[in-house]
Amino acid sequence: MKRIDAINEIAAKVKESSALLIGNIGIPCKEIHHVCDVPTNFYMLGSMGLASSIGLGLALARPDKKVVAIDGDGSILMNMGTLATIATQSPENYLLVIVDNGAYGSTGNQPTATSIVTDLAAVARGAGNKDVFEVSTPEELRDVLKSTDKGIIVAKAEPGNTDAPVIEMTPEGIIKRFMEKSVL
Repeated sequence: MKRIDAINEIAAKVKESSALLIGNIGIPCKEIHHVCDVPTNFYMLGSMGLASSIGLGLALARPDKKVVAIDGDGSILMNMGTLATIATQSPENYLLVIVDNGAYGSTGNQPTATSIVTDLAAVARGAGNKDVFEVSTPEELRDVLKSTDKGIIVAKAEPGNTDAPVIEMTPEGIIKRFMEKSVL
């Protein structure tokens, strides 16, 4: 599976459930924007490792909304504490999808620790998360997405980026649009 395959599956769930979507830094945000730009998407353009934390905070602040965050293995490795915080809070309306392609995709596909020894699903379980799923095909991801609205999905993917166009909105424009359409 490629990351864009995972994004397409997640986008279908988000559209169907009217969930708020928090996108990971860099190229994954461009891919999300290209696949399904809606005002209820929040694109992280410069804060590696924080999509999962922002998604969790949003889910806690707005228990009436479903929240889906897409993060990468490199980002989670930078902010592993988020997995423990997700476990302690365990909101019913929060789903974190970690696209684990074993690489820092936005900076040249340098290998991450997950390409060598680190198992993020095991780390998530070790942090106390009960609903942890592992998938490696679009079909497996689709099946898990149909059956759950909470927990953590580790979606194994191949390294590589698409040629998605640049997001033409400014960070200020992204937050303003998101706040007006999603939060207030």
